[in-house]
Amino acid sequence: PNIRYSVSPKQNPRSQIMRFLQQHRDEPGIIYCLSRKRVDDSADWLKSEGWNCLPYHAGLSAEQRASNQERFLRDDAMVMVATVAFGMGIDKPDVRFVVHADPPKSIEAYYQETGRAGRDGAAAEAFMLYGMQDMALLQSLLLKSEADDQYRRIERLKLRALWGYCETVRCRRQVLLSYFGDARETSCANCDACLNPVEGWDGTIAAQKALSCIYRTGQRYGVGHLIDVLRGESTERVQGQQHDQLPTFGVGADLSPTAWQSVFRQLVAAGLVDVDVEGHGSLLLSPEARPVLRGQQTVMLRRDPAGSAKTSRRSTPGNDDALAEPEDIALFQELRAKRLELARVQDVPPYVIFHDRTLREMARRKPATLSELADIPGVGAGKLDRYGATFLAVMRHVRQTAPLGLT
Repeated sequence: PNIRYSVSPKQNPRSQIMRFLQQHRDEPGIIYCLSRKRVDDSADWLKSEGWNCLPYHAGLSAEQRASNQERFLRDDAMVMVATVAFGMGIDKPDVRFVVHADPPKSIEAYYQETGRAGRDGAAAEAFMLYGMQDMALLQSLLLKSEADDQYRRIERLKLRALWGYCETVRCRRQVLLSYFGDARETSCANCDACLNPVEGWDGTIAAQKALSCIYRTGQRYGVGHLIDVLRGESTERVQGQQHDQLPTFGVGADLSPTAWQSVFRQLVAAGLVDVDVEGHGSLLLSPEARPVLRGQQTVMLRRDPAGSAKTSRRSTPGNDDALAEPEDIALFQELRAKRLELARVQDVPPYVIFHDRTLREMARRKPATLSELADIPGVGAGKLDRYGATFLAVMRHVRQTAPLGLT
């Protein structure tokens, strides 16, 4: 599998996204946001940080959407910040990453949207952020829809399945494929769960504390307040509601706020807790919580690794990091620059000239003649005749100007 899947709880979303993007400088990609406002805000922020990006959503005029889409198709290093309105029918094979700044509504949508990366077969990444507020917002949107009760019930189940995917300790590709009825025994070895396995722990006592706190506070409060009660924080609100007098006050001081956030997220994913979207994100006990509270059922949880918001630079073949030598990487970038120059002159998308995979092979083999260039996959007779001399000239120039020891 060429797409590396990774998922992280929201901690500082902009910092998390920026760390990810720094690993993909000068590469084309898509960032999906849940609303038009988030698209506009994110695009403005990225532009202010020096990124080459454009917005795309249904609120833009048809002309502006068409223009932005065309620029994305023709630019080697364009980041498109978009709602789900973007991507249908888009055939850009060299998209190197898809980021979900907000989770989608279902695994079906997630699989379709992440599938827009790496269509050229080269390495690509799919990175998703998620949080409790996202669950509440998605449920609220579903509640406000004009759909019938049966549709809403099905969509809630789909959302719960997505949440389970976010919190899984299993290989993410196995989870995705099994959702669609394709059970795989072997892991993909190319997702965050495979590359950085998370530790499981018996969270039964923590779950009982959390569930008891929800119950004793009247099932009318969100995660932040519940964590304050569990950790024994004497905030004005805690004291005002006399929640510092509850038996659960301070019983969770052994876990950090971040750890408790993880516990509550996983309880929601496990179906033990529901989010009351009509109650501004208050948490409610589901019927499935009773056996846990009574000590009749254990709860296994995943322990989020420290720094889980970070993503590791992929080492699988397909991107310029797969080129081990500095001179190969430098040559690859020069070849891409020449390709972009030609594409703009000819008014065609860059991949029409050569795919990234072909340029990497050029950088790796460094052909010096047309016959050597013709041996590289992706260089057919027509492209050899049209572009061969130009790209050989780039490689010759780089060889001649490289410092001693780098050729």
